[in-house]
Amino acid sequence: MKTNRIESIDLLKGLIMVIMALDHTRDYFHQSSNILSLTDPSHPNLPLYLTRWITHFCAPTFCFLAGTSAFFVGKRKKKWTLSSFLFKRGLWLVFLEITVIGFAWTFDIHYSHIFLMVIWSLGMSMIALAGIIHLPRQAILIVSLVLIGGHNLLDQIHFEGNFLWAALHEFSTFSIGTNRQITVIYPILP
Repeated sequence: MKTNRIESIDLLKGLIMVIMALDHTRDYFHQSSNILSLTDPSHPNLPLYLTRWITHFCAPTFCFLAGTSAFFVGKRKKKWTLSSFLFKRGLWLVFLEITVIGFAWTFDIHYSHIFLMVIWSLGMSMIALAGIIHLPRQAILIVSLVLIGGHNLLDQIHFEGNFLWAALHEFSTFSIGTNRQITVIYPILP
């Protein structure tokens, strides 16, 4: 059966998932990864260092490939159809991050601590992309250049206790009521 998929993109996504599975497996079984910086070569042994170092390429590459895939899908579909697809896929990814993936990390049936990680960030990016694709190409180019080239300029700006800022740009934990917390681990912009 012939499909319109580009196999090399799917292959690279699969490779990234395998590398991330290695990273997550290491986190489960190597408790000092929560205490020590595994990317500091003086702390871990070489295999631990390399498994953590390689994963720094995974999330950015996976996000790039998701955008590349959206571009190719957009070549075959109308903008509104693509926009609807991206919006629904983004909502689905956010839902999965908060429910299924969150439970898989914590085994907490009460969801007392919600972690917003890579899948959440990817989902929110797809939701944003659902709107951005309706802009003229020049505006998309400008938005892209500002986001890519300028996001490090925001590193010294902090708004303590502001969930929106944390969701956009920095790691932070917030209390929701008395028994629940939410931690933004992977903000959207970086």
